[in-house]
Amino acid sequence: MICDLSVSNYGTIRDAQYDVAILPWGATEPHNYHLPYLTDSILSHDIAVDAALKASDVYGTQCMVLPPLALGAQNPGQRDLPFCIHYRYETQKAVLTDIISSLQHQGLNKLVIINGHGGNNFRNMVRDLNVDFPDFVIAVSEWFRVCPAKDYFEIPGDHADEVETSVMMHYHPELVELSQAGQGNSKPFALSTLNEGVAWIPRHWTKVSTDTGIGDPSHSTAEKGKRFACAVTDRYALLLHQLASGDIYLD
Repeated sequence: MICDLSVSNYGTIRDAQYDVAILPWGATEPHNYHLPYLTDSILSHDIAVDAALKASDVYGTQCMVLPPLALGAQNPGQRDLPFCIHYRYETQKAVLTDIISSLQHQGLNKLVIINGHGGNNFRNMVRDLNVDFPDFVIAVSEWFRVCPAKDYFEIPGDHADEVETSVMMHYHPELVELSQAGQGNSKPFALSTLNEGVAWIPRHWTKVSTDTGIGDPSHSTAEKGKRFACAVTDRYALLLHQLASGDIYLD
């Protein structure tokens, strides 16, 4: 069963029945000196496709992966970087609304958003959309948080780090220029209360990082990336199966 709309055609999917749609969502932003601008979109898409394939092979659940979106919300300072694009909450919500409206019109009422960009936050959007589409199930997840990164990597960081770099090396080694990577050093806030999570403000990226990375990527390997991606997609495959086949709430 074809499960990736980026490479599928109407002739192969028109007579098939799909249980869940998957929407990979990323951003357009620098990732240190060694990873592509579209890293968040590429990785969320690859994770989604692997999860859909496993859901089909292991559970018989049929899912379609929608084309990845690169519409990311950015921190202060990131818009100062060449070609780093900030998409407002209202823009993201409008796009998501149109996607859900189209899917529901076509008879599909379950969507999993696999987010690859930490700056994106869909929870309030989903609450709003549940008012307008009460029978539509929208599940949101960040693929890099599905499994504990510390169990798979030596020094997991935050952005263009060992995690993202290793998973990209697994899926697309041709897109990784590890020899060009900066160290990914970052500065904390001057206020201890902000560092301790007493309150939150967005980090000003150019004051935090010099190479746009946060986290040392030098220990990255394709083998680590494969182990992590396999563990993550196993969990997603089960999620997709459960969403497709079971009631969400207990009686």
